Amino acid sequence: MTEEKKLGELASTSISGNDISSSVLYVCALAISFAGQYAWITLLIVALVLFTFRKIYGEVVGALPLNGGAYNALLNTTSKSLASMAACLTLLSYMATAVISANEAMHYLAHLIPSLPVILATIGVLSVFALLTISGITESAKVAVGIFLFHLSTMVVLIVSIIIYIIKHGFENLIANWHQPLTFGSIGMAIFFGFAASMLGISGFESSANFVEEQKRGVFPKTLRNMWIVVSVLNPLIAFLAICVMPIPEIKLHSNALLSQIGVVSSGEWLALIISVDAVLVLSGAVLTSFVGVSGLLERITLDRIMPNFFLKKNKKGSSYRIIILFFLLCISVLLITKGQVALLAGVYALSFLSVMCLFVIGNMLLKVKRKRLPRPERAKWTALIFAFSAVFCAILGNVLIVPENPDQPRNIVVFLKYLIPTMLFLVVMLNRTTLLKFLINFIQYLFNPIRRAIEDSDLEIPLRRAVIHISRSLQKSINRINEQEFVFFTKGDNVANLNSVMAYIRDNEHTKKIKIVTVLREGEEIAENLEQDIKVLDRIYPEIAIEFIKLRAKFGPDLIRQLSNEWKIPANFMFVGSPGDRFPYRIEELGGVRLII
Repeated sequence: MTEEKKLGELASTSISGNDISSSVLYVCALAISFAGQYAWITLLIVALVLFTFRKIYGEVVGALPLNGGAYNALLNTTSKSLASMAACLTLLSYMATAVISANEAMHYLAHLIPSLPVILATIGVLSVFALLTISGITESAKVAVGIFLFHLSTMVVLIVSIIIYIIKHGFENLIANWHQPLTFGSIGMAIFFGFAASMLGISGFESSANFVEEQKRGVFPKTLRNMWIVVSVLNPLIAFLAICVMPIPEIKLHSNALLSQIGVVSSGEWLALIISVDAVLVLSGAVLTSFVGVSGLLERITLDRIMPNFFLKKNKKGSSYRIIILFFLLCISVLLITKGQVALLAGVYALSFLSVMCLFVIGNMLLKVKRKRLPRPERAKWTALIFAFSAVFCAILGNVLIVPENPDQPRNIVVFLKYLIPTMLFLVVMLNRTTLLKFLINFIQYLFNPIRRAIEDSDLEIPLRRAVIHISRSLQKSINRINEQEFVFFTKGDNVANLNSVMAYIRDNEHTKKIKIVTVLREGEEIAENLEQDIKVLDRIYPEIAIEFIKLRAKFGPDLIRQLSNEWKIPANFMFVGSPGDRFPYRIEELGGVRLII
């Protein structure tokens, strides 16, 4: 994608902003139900936490500006399995976001059209945005911008209407609400559980990192700033204004469509109608965010062979349409399994999203420790990292401890694990597929031997033997096909300890039987002392991986990487380099997806 076709500030902010700004439609009621009259304080605390995440995301994505978010951060700082955990949690978060947003949008629409079949309409919304994403990200962005600007305009009209109402009627509701008893007894507990619930109001903040490669240079930090401003102003302000115009018990009664009810109270049915239309649009926009974000994430993990290459096929618009169709089908299955009871997905939504935020903090910590030399436009302080991690951990703890009001509804953690465990099992199988295939070959041989002895000299022995040989050979061919992918490591003369770390990482995290270790020398440069001897030592230590040492006279950079990638048929994301320093003439994103390994 050329720089001209990439997304600017408004388009990028709109795609992510529709998700995070739509939270005002439900998070205010959610915060008030837990924290009562102190809800606006919990939402201000959330805004403070989000401010620290601006620096955290800015540092990580600034250093590693590649799609994948937390997955990309952990892939370049730790093991592939931990990075896969982040990918798994992000996928669950996007699935829950898409289904909840589409379903809630149709519930708002059902207020305007009572006969609307909500489940079928939800499937229709998911279908529309799947097709829109397949048509290309620039087309999707135009829709997102329109929705985002309409939503902000509607919220401004609502805020002005409430202020006029307060001027006319005074602060009687606020004074009465201030003396309301708290659900959890003490102010501290009310703020704690209110904060835990209110953290859902920043879901969507992580989305921009998952399509950063589609954004123009320098746009990403601006999207973070813009989203922070929107959520820091709208959510606390509207929560405070809500308790100025409505009694808390009535707010809880209308929690599913609180802003529409506030519109009725402050200005009448005309404003409630506009808010309902806005809710339908912006929640639908959050569905679009999920499709765009998950496309960037799943394409990245497919390139890294965590998912089959089948999903990498692109259409003429450059969209990975098979990934989008897969995600669409997953969302439909979740919707049908839960029978439209989206409350069952709330646990997945909360805990997966918060876990992703937690892993992003860990990714930043590892980046500071393991990739010190890597240039980055800004740096988060350790105190900010510790504060952010503690805040998110408290939010996770709060969501685990929250007991549902309906005794028949399972706890958040139970629902979360029901979705997490199958997803993790799939990733474990994909990451260890060659080991599992070898085990299957041995298991078939183990089963066949006693059967062969029992039917020896019978007519069945030869056909059975042939069948076993055929199955074993087919499985072995699959293993060989997986392992035939070569990898490349570019070295300037690393010592034997660094080279050993590279080999150990590839052995433990990748399926391969061959690696090219390449040193690129300019005219007049000499090969590093002992490098060839060190590589011979490593060849003996790792007999299962064939090492080919290559010396090139060339200039190392994006052009050479593209040339070698085409010549050797090795994608750039299967090439590794050590962390470049401040004097390195290229940005890491210019290297076409080359991964950092030491």
